[in-house]
Amino acid sequence: MALIKTIYSGIYNLILGLTVTVKHLGKHAITLQYPKERWTMPERSRGCVVLLTDPETNKLKCIACGLCYKICPNNAIKFSSAKDESGKRVAQVFEVDTGLCIYCGLCEETCPVKGKAIKLVPRYEFSVYDKKDLIYDKERLAQIGKEYSV
Repeated sequence: MALIKTIYSGIYNLILGLTVTVKHLGKHAITLQYPKERWTMPERSRGCVVLLTDPETNKLKCIACGLCYKICPNNAIKFSSAKDESGKRVAQVFEVDTGLCIYCGLCEETCPVKGKAIKLVPRYEFSVYDKKDLIYDKERLAQIGKEYSV
């Protein structure tokens, strides 16, 4: 008796699952075929942190004030500055650990540079095999920033 009940239950669940499959068989898929199709992020969404460069001089807009480093709640930004030959402060080390970053946007809000030197851009693909590859240095941040400069 228990064997018949188990077999009947299995057949019932199989038919139930197949009816759900058949019900959705003729409909258009709602998923994206990644990587051929990519999701466009909403207008005000926050993604990857980048450094912007001045299009005329091709130098970083960053004035090495360190405010972004100080306000980061997760300590995702590593920063140190030094003076160049003209006596201006420049960012010697500027790294962002995207594995730690919570994309709050505080670094962008506190930047005193006109036109902002640091920005969050709509980039969301961070898949890597090694966690060390999630740490973006100054050159990589500037390279990504050139793609999104306005």
